[in-house]
Amino acid sequence: MGSAGHNECGCKHIVIDNMNPRIKTMEYAVRGPLVIRATEIEKELEKGVEKPFDQVIKANIGDCHAMGQVPITFIRQVLALVSYPPLFDDPKFPEDAKSRARALLNGCKGGSVGSYSDSPGIEMIRKHVAEYIERRDGFPSNYLDVILSAGASDAIKSVLKLFLCKLNGKRTGVMVPIPQYPLYSATIAEFYMHQVGYYLNESKNWGLDISELQRALDEARKESNPRVLVVINPGNPTGQVLSKENIIEIVKFAHKEGLVIFADEVYQDNVYAEGSKFHSFKKVMTEMGPPYSQMELASFMSCSKGYMGECGLRGGYTEVINFDPDVKAMLLKSISAMLCPTVLGQAVMDVVVNPPKPGEESYEKFAAEKESVLKSLALRAKMVAETFNSMVGISCNPVQGAMYAFPKIDIPSKAVEKAKSRGQTPDTFYAFQLLENTGICIVPGSGFGQQLGTYHFRTTILPQPDKLKLMLEKLRKFHEGFLQEYK
Repeated sequence: MGSAGHNECGCKHIVIDNMNPRIKTMEYAVRGPLVIRATEIEKELEKGVEKPFDQVIKANIGDCHAMGQVPITFIRQVLALVSYPPLFDDPKFPEDAKSRARALLNGCKGGSVGSYSDSPGIEMIRKHVAEYIERRDGFPSNYLDVILSAGASDAIKSVLKLFLCKLNGKRTGVMVPIPQYPLYSATIAEFYMHQVGYYLNESKNWGLDISELQRALDEARKESNPRVLVVINPGNPTGQVLSKENIIEIVKFAHKEGLVIFADEVYQDNVYAEGSKFHSFKKVMTEMGPPYSQMELASFMSCSKGYMGECGLRGGYTEVINFDPDVKAMLLKSISAMLCPTVLGQAVMDVVVNPPKPGEESYEKFAAEKESVLKSLALRAKMVAETFNSMVGISCNPVQGAMYAFPKIDIPSKAVEKAKSRGQTPDTFYAFQLLENTGICIVPGSGFGQQLGTYHFRTTILPQPDKLKLMLEKLRKFHEGFLQEYK
């Protein structure tokens, strides 16, 4: 008898030729081959292998704490208390943290964060999220429209899953900005949907032109059935912040074309540029009144970004409004198969939407820590764009928001040919050379999508100021040498 997983000749039952082809077509650039190589280099350095650098700087992903950001004290105090209740007897913990923790534990089955919650999340936290949205937008929010999730990524996939991969013989089209966050391309491939890319306008600070939306939609309708419009605001990887006027245009377009809007708003706290301001799609749609206020919208938020940067704790939410009640019931049924999002992640989300209030013991420290993080990010956003624009052959739009810069690089034709000979895109070749010579890990623009004939890369602005300055100087030196070598 063969053992489970093998037949009598020892052959594998699942091999690359008979596995799910959709998984094979998935790509996720921010954790792709460059990151794998960066991790290998880290291990080589640990073993004493000689390199022209002494550390790897992973600027490939928006992981705040990995880049040295200190956690917000109040968030971690509440987490400590709910994780280990004997700490309630410790006088070092402030009373407002204890009251938040008690309320959270009261909302947990058996009074423990180790128990399952309801599938859409703990009711009290969903109510706090609705109150937060109401304070933010000035319009009512129903907690029954709020679903907590393990980060925004899970929520996005859960809502996108509602759409058939095919309708009327055509694959469902999902409109995504190019450059885009690779979660979308990967999920669209996994769900066998059709990616409809619309190009952001780099010459207008990555602006979103309605004429380009129309072009992309008309082209896509020849082979697919577009049903979803994804908008990332503030932008990832491009760092732009949409104006209210632009959002109004987008809403009108989606209404005219019968599209459901997915508003990826996880960077809503990360707005740095003077004159830029975050406007939620829900607020703008509500202000516009019927019929726009009656449109289907799913908006997404996370505790991984903002000032908190709690990526590893996986907290997030989606607010789904104006969905058909039967469809919403199916969404709730679908997420119940995953039991519930991590309860510690839910706890972080609760603190984010229900932070210390003026007059409470922890308020001043919390407000100071939050301001310090955002102020430092704003300085780094400016430093990155200005440094890139001072380099020959690199241009970078202002980083108005989010946590990334997406500079354009001129790659000499000799380097383009070298890349082709290695079976790499030119920007991938550039990124690998940068990694091997400096230890800096970035993501090539081809992983996000870019206009044909242009080359970019994405880097985070997250390294702490001293390390960021060092990183940018090393990058400058490499870039000058690269241009010299391949001129």
